[in-house]
Parts: sequence; structure tokens; C-alpha cells
Amino acid sequence: MNADHEVDVLVIGAGAGGMAAALAAQAQGASVLIVEKTDRIGGSTAVSGGAVWAPLNAQSAGAGHPDSFDKAWTYLRETVGDAAPAEMQKAFLQSCAEAVSWFEAHSEVKLAARTYSPDYYPDRDGAAMGGRSLDPLMFDGRLLGRQHFRELRDPLPEFVVLGGMMVTMTDAKHLLAVTRSFTSWKEGMKLVLRFAADRLGGWHRGTRLVLGNALAARLFKSVIDRDIPYWLSAPLERLHSEGGRITGAVVNRAGRAVHVRARRGVVVATGGFPWSESLRRELYPQPTGPWSMTPQGNAGDGIAAARSAGAALGTGHASPAFWAPVSVLKRADGTEVRYPHLVWDRAKPGLMAVNAAGQRFVNESTSYHEFVLAMYRSHRQVPTFPAFLVCDGDFMERWGMGLALPGGRPREHLVRAGYLYRADSLAALAVQLGVDAAGLQESATRFSGYAQTGQDPEFGKGSTAYNRYLGDGEHQPNACLGTLQKAPFYAVKVYAGDIGTACGIRCNPQGQALDAQGQVIPGLYAAGNDMHSVMGGQYPAPGITLGPALTFGWLAGRHAAAAEPAATHTRPVAATA
Repeated sequence: MNADHEVDVLVIGAGAGGMAAALAAQAQGASVLIVEKTDRIGGSTAVSGGAVWAPLNAQSAGAGHPDSFDKAWTYLRETVGDAAPAEMQKAFLQSCAEAVSWFEAHSEVKLAARTYSPDYYPDRDGAAMGGRSLDPLMFDGRLLGRQHFRELRDPLPEFVVLGGMMVTMTDAKHLLAVTRSFTSWKEGMKLVLRFAADRLGGWHRGTRLVLGNALAARLFKSVIDRDIPYWLSAPLERLHSEGGRITGAVVNRAGRAVHVRARRGVVVATGGFPWSESLRRELYPQPTGPWSMTPQGNAGDGIAAARSAGAALGTGHASPAFWAPVSVLKRADGTEVRYPHLVWDRAKPGLMAVNAAGQRFVNESTSYHEFVLAMYRSHRQVPTFPAFLVCDGDFMERWGMGLALPGGRPREHLVRAGYLYRADSLAALAVQLGVDAAGLQESATRFSGYAQTGQDPEFGKGSTAYNRYLGDGEHQPNACLGTLQKAPFYAVKVYAGDIGTACGIRCNPQGQALDAQGQVIPGLYAAGNDMHSVMGGQYPAPGITLGPALTFGWLAGRHAAAAEPAATHTRPVAATA
């Protein structure tokens, strides 16, 4: 390989997995280069909710939830079972807490364990009510400097208000209650004044970063502080192999093929394949979108290159993706806005989900992953693509639904665009949606009856601690059950979207890629969603993508940095960056 650049470890992709690998390798003394396909840093991490699931972390006990390996292992077996290799599940549990502690000590990554956040299946053995999921602390984007701040991927529009102010669920609740609570008024004013100062100061959006954007920013700040070079707009073209060992890659930089030699290893962390039409056709159930919430650059580049180099895809997974119901607004110019119905609206009292027969098919408060699985199950008997989220006028004013905001905010543009459906009766709404009117009315009548008793005998909405955690704790007798009776009535269509892929390159516990015979491909590693999910396509808790991304990125980076180097090419090479 005639190299234009030479480093110890080449990392392809600048999301959490890639930056974690780069930081870990550089800390071990390796020279590192990050190459990123898009013009922004952060990948899927920057547009995510940012939770990190890391059982046994050092903060668990302090958060009121002491944990144990046996308890966490029991929960993984109850939820993941044999959908992922046991050795990979154990490797994750044995390393995730150490990885989190390492980043806390050696980088800008700072996390706080949730004092109350139930695992998604709280009634199963080994589940915890909190402590295992951690959130990134708020980060001041001004610390990146103006140029680097613009290089950080912006969050999803759904995670901002006022055109650029990031908010958490707690922030949103304060903003909705500013006229009813002095405490909420104070908190809301602090947010708005900070945002106003940012915009007056010339920042293109708010610099108070939360959720996944804060985690991506903290990792990026660490990369900058450690002087790790990175190239943006430098997509991978192919990996280079010598004698069965991966020794580098060819990337496209400014329209020119650049050969980068990696003496110790290459880590592919390009975000999985949700925007690869061919891989979706090969691996996804039908029908499929694309209805992904991930950046459109996540098109399977790393996975395709690794497969060409002999790496095998993992098998035995329960699902090829991590699902979420997604509604889609089609703008007049042909572009689309996709909204992930994750935690805000579905669990609240008064929202009902139905199929084309107007019948409920799911516990609306279940996890986003389980909701889409229920869509696929229902679709085998009754058309459920799209499914329909339905609410009444009281619900809309209190909570909003999807892109339709609560509190009397403008919604006419959403109705005109065909995103939001509105009618003065359920029968008229059914005609607009093309669903069975009698079925919809019967479902709403039963649903409203359940709200009176507080029991949902059909699907158990509000029956678990996780359901109630996302509901309205002040609403009785069930935090998730409300009536659907007051006109006007509203609906949005939802599709089987995803927040990332679960099927990826088969790896060992060090993050090394394996071939079809289970043998290591020397010099090749995978992290993030390019690595086959240690969760096996199951979704046990919040943060089960970012927890493994940080953990196996850290393991892969450390292992690559310690690998025996390939023979250095005799041709003089240019500087690293």
C-alpha cells in the first residue's frame, strides 16, 4: 500500500463509538486519525436522547439503586436471552462500568445516573428501577469555540424550541407550566434568556447542550483537547488488506483518493445501515421505509467494506433494527420532517393507537421498540402500515401529539399539509383516515371506559412502572389512561421507523471483527451500530445503544493500540493531518 498518511489506529466514523475508540487508543500512546463521511461530528449520538445504559456503574448505589452482576445478568437473560452471544453480553456487563469510569476520569464526558428510570421490562427478574441509565450533563457549547461548534451536528428539530433551544423532558414540562407555577416560570425564563443571549451573541443556535448532543459535544471536546486529528467530508472508499490483515483504508478527501495506512488497526464505526436500501431489503421485515431517525449518511459504508474484507454479519438476532414509531410531515418542497414518538405523547392519558380496522393493537405506553413490533404483528391480519395515533381536544391542548404542539399553538399548517387530521366526530375522522368508523367508535368507547376504572384489560396500558413513569403522575386512577370523548378529534399516521440498526459485523469481546468461521480478521475492529448488537436486537432499557457503543469503542481502541504493528511501508509518508 503506497500510503499518503500513516497512523497507528484509523477510526472511520465520528459518533460515540468512533470517538470513544479514538480517545482510548490515543490514551494508550497510539497515533490516531478520525475520518468522517459527513461535514459534521457526532453521528447518531448527536441527534439521540443521549442515555447510556451501564449496569454496575459507580453511581448506581448513590442514586438509590445498588446493583449486582447477578441481578443485571439475570435481566439480560430475561430480555435478550440467546438473541446475542452470551460471551458478548458478559463482556459488556464486565466492562461497561469500568469504561464509564474511565471516560469520567480521562475525558470531558460527565454522566449522571437517573434516580428513577425503570428498565423497559420492570416486571422481569433482575430489572432495576433506576441507576443503570445515565444522562450526559448539560454542556456549554461555547467551550468548543465557534468553528468547532458549527462542526458539531445539530440536534433533531424535535428536541429544540424557538428555532434552536434544546430542551429535556423536564425543561418541556416547565415551559408548559410557566403560567401555572412560579418555579416553572423561573426555570423557563432562565432557559429563554440564555437562548436569547446566545442568538444575540451570534451563535447559530442555543449553546446550552443536553441529551445526545451534549454527549457528542463532550466527546468532541475531548478529541480536540487531545489534539486528535479528524477529517470531515472524507467518506470511506475501501479497506486495504495485506496477507489477510487490514492495514488501512482509502478515503475520499476533497475529491481525491487518499491512502491511509493503519499500522495497528482500523475501527469501523459508521453508524450502521438504516439508509442503505440494499441492506434494508436484505435484512429488514417488510414493509420498510426509509423511516429512520438517524442521519442519512448512515448508509452501511463500514459494514459493506468490512464484509468485502471477509467479515461476517452477526446472526440469531431478534430484530435487525431498534424500532420507533415515526410520523412524517411532507413539506411543499418535497422534503420530509420525521418525528419519533418515543416518550412524550404515547404514554399520556387519552392517546389511543389503532389499525385500519379502527381497533387497538398495542399497549400505547410500551417502549417504542415494542410498539413497532406490535405494528408488524398486527399487520399480518389487519393493515397497520400506517397505524394511527388518536386523541381528543383536551389531550391535544394538554400534551400535543407529534409535531402538533399543545397549549393552543398553531396547527393549521399541519392539517393543510396532511400530517395532522382533525374532525368534529370520530366518524368523520375515520373517513379522513380511511379506517373502519364503527371499529374506531367502539374502540374509543371501551378506551374511555377503561379510564374510569383505571384498568386496561385488553393491553394493560399503565400497568407497569415503566408505563407510569412516562404517564401523568397526577392523573388518577391510572397515569396512562384518559378519556377520548371531547371534540375536535385528532390523529397522525405513524410508520415503522428506526433509531438505528442492530444487525452488524460479528465481533469478539475486544471488538475484533470475525469472519464466517468465527476467526479474527487481524487489524479490523467494529464499534457502535457497525458492530452486531450485544442486545441481539432487543431493547431492554434506555441507553442500550450508547452504553455498548462507549464500552466496545473503548475496548476496541485499547486493543488496537496494543496490537503488534504491521510492517511499515518503506515509502516516506506525509504528516498525519
